[in-house]
Amino acid sequence: MSFAIEAGETLALVGESGSGKSTLAKAAIGLVPISSGTIRLDGVDLAQRHRSVRALRSRMQMVFQDSGSALNPLQTIQRILETPLKIRGVPRPERLARIAEALEQVNLPTSILTRYPHALSGGQKQRVGIARVLLLKPEILVLDEPVSSLDISMQAQVLNLLADLQDRHRFAYLFISHDMRSVNFLSDRVAVLYLGRIVELADRAALQANPLHPYTRLLFESIPGQGRRHIELPSTEASGTETANTGCRFHKRCPLVTSLCREIEPNLHVTGHDHFVACHHAQTEQVASARVSRRAVNDLRAI
Repeated sequence: MSFAIEAGETLALVGESGSGKSTLAKAAIGLVPISSGTIRLDGVDLAQRHRSVRALRSRMQMVFQDSGSALNPLQTIQRILETPLKIRGVPRPERLARIAEALEQVNLPTSILTRYPHALSGGQKQRVGIARVLLLKPEILVLDEPVSSLDISMQAQVLNLLADLQDRHRFAYLFISHDMRSVNFLSDRVAVLYLGRIVELADRAALQANPLHPYTRLLFESIPGQGRRHIELPSTEASGTETANTGCRFHKRCPLVTSLCREIEPNLHVTGHDHFVACHHAQTEQVASARVSRRAVNDLRAI
């Protein structure tokens, strides 16, 4: 897959569980090696293990899905926040000043510094995680389902916080989620991932108005209260075992499947203004007239 993110932009990566979203996040941040390709920041390949690119890595930070397990339970919040600055040789007076500033930006009082993670709510722990990445003054934040472990009210607060921080600092976000409501709120563009491959990439508004890939239409149908009933799909959960040896990797679930789909995997091609789709039949009338089975939608919501 190939994509780019500009400063101040949010690119959302969506798909079912097992589609490869978190793997991509870890690869982008350097937590797992890539077997081929490049990850470039301002033209510098971060996938290289040279010492010269190590300093650039702090410009890309990650907010993890599980805020609880992302914080060391044996350390106070102050020590958790001080550690990345101490590693980079920041003097103690400056460390304390930057920590106070970061906590203010995420709307947390400095009184939490003496507490341990177990004494904080889920929303507070996620805010601590966001404050920790702010300390390093990054340019790109990889958000790996940052609100999925929170209740609805906390989700809204954290999403609003992320939007405010982006407006203030011009962060670029790679926002990974399976929740289309969160995606619609935060994203500028959306890339739809299916079994490790981008099948559609477009501006969020354009994708909402005219999703071209059958799988994208199913994702929109899965939003509670906003379904449009466009596609009839088998209720098969996505998994790596579904990948066919040849052809489109979605053909076993697609209502538009033909012999061409079973034999040749479609390339991601442009169909309109910056609207890309990997489907042999994306521009046919069949896509608009197809229907969604209620069972398929319910199965997708449960994933």
